[in-house]
Amino acid sequence: MRNAGELMPAEPQPSLAPEPGAPPVENDLLNRLGQHAALMGKDIVDIAGFLDDTDRETRAQLDAVDTVVRQGQELVRVRAELSQAVQAVTQASGAAMASVEGSVDALRDSAQKSHKIAGWVQQVEQQMSGVESTLVGVSTANDQISDIARQVNILAINAKIEAARAGEAGRGFSVVADAINELSQMTASAADGIHSSITELSKRIEVMRAEAEQVGRDARQVLDSAGTADAALSGIAGNMRQSAEQTDRITDSAARVGTAVTAIEPAFDGIARAMRDTADGVHMARDRVNGLVDYSEAVVQMTVELGGASEDAGFIDLVRELADQVGQAFARGVSQGAITLQALFDRRYRPIPGTDPQQLLAPFTEFTDRVLPAFQEPALDHDRRVVFCAAVDTNGYLPTHNRKFSAPQGDDPVRNAAHSRNRRLFDDRVGLKAGRNTAPFLLQTYRRDMGGGNFVLMKDVSAPIRVQGRHWGGLRLAFRPQT
Repeated sequence: MRNAGELMPAEPQPSLAPEPGAPPVENDLLNRLGQHAALMGKDIVDIAGFLDDTDRETRAQLDAVDTVVRQGQELVRVRAELSQAVQAVTQASGAAMASVEGSVDALRDSAQKSHKIAGWVQQVEQQMSGVESTLVGVSTANDQISDIARQVNILAINAKIEAARAGEAGRGFSVVADAINELSQMTASAADGIHSSITELSKRIEVMRAEAEQVGRDARQVLDSAGTADAALSGIAGNMRQSAEQTDRITDSAARVGTAVTAIEPAFDGIARAMRDTADGVHMARDRVNGLVDYSEAVVQMTVELGGASEDAGFIDLVRELADQVGQAFARGVSQGAITLQALFDRRYRPIPGTDPQQLLAPFTEFTDRVLPAFQEPALDHDRRVVFCAAVDTNGYLPTHNRKFSAPQGDDPVRNAAHSRNRRLFDDRVGLKAGRNTAPFLLQTYRRDMGGGNFVLMKDVSAPIRVQGRHWGGLRLAFRPQT
């Protein structure tokens, strides 16, 4: 909804009135001129309607092209970010690849060392087994020495007994027996010490052997784990290499996309410029055709004012008479205190919440609801071609419509646009001109918007409404052209 105060003033139109002193124009010529102007007006209105639709479509297409251009620019930006991201991924992949390969090398080196440890442990186990066997032999020999020492000790004792029996003759033998006995005891003691040492050594060797076996088992587990980890890391390395290859392909593709986008961007700009030029051209043509509509309407109006006949003369006379009667009724309402002159000319509109299309209330709406139906409803019976009769103020605000167009609004905006046309601001070309016209009458041809993309070709004749000498607005009488 436009603010009426923001509208650009219309360009001045050349006067079609005859020059002073010019010879009178024949009525037949005026009649034919008016007829041709009226027919031309209908055709121009059709063209203007087509250009209105085209203007809306080109504006919509221009918005779409602008959106495409913005998306193209966004694509350029995203492509740059993608390139940076791909480069970062490539660098990260390279670093990860180097790390994985280093881990594989370190693991393989560890596996080789574990192999060496396992071999050494096996050798230690074998040597331990040999030492145990040797100790077993030593222990057996030591046991034999102990047995011999005990036997020698027994023999020495027996010899000493026999020497004692021999008396003086066996004294020397007794000394020898004592020496042998002492030696046997020392031998037995040494054998016992060796036995204790062998036993302790065997225990320690057994512990070392058990530990060596555990180390061997751990080494074998390390080797098994190292093999599994080696296979896993090798698989990771292979995947990393494939990822690096795919990243390189992405980099190449991103570069090609960047080249294509860079090439397309100027084309987008060119399309946008062409669309803007086209839209501006259509808009300019639309404005110029609307100017032609004004000229054709002015021609028709001038021919009527000069005395030419018009097929719409009955409608013109009716609307002028009704507009005068409405002005008098408004003046009576002011004089009788039904409304103040200030409220009648108050142009502050209050939106009605929840209405679509938007409906408005003005300080004078309740007053016009009481006064206007008495003049507007009978006008519908004047001719079967009459569609509506309604008063608008100078801003195109229509407070009170005919009852058939004043249904309460529902949930369907399209239905509301067709059947709930009261309390609406019709600030289009026809509505504003009808409300602001100060000539005795104004005849316009236009396409009436019925909502939902439906338009009906109409004629609109209006006459100014004046209250106590002030221009309040105009009374509109719309009817279908004669076919």
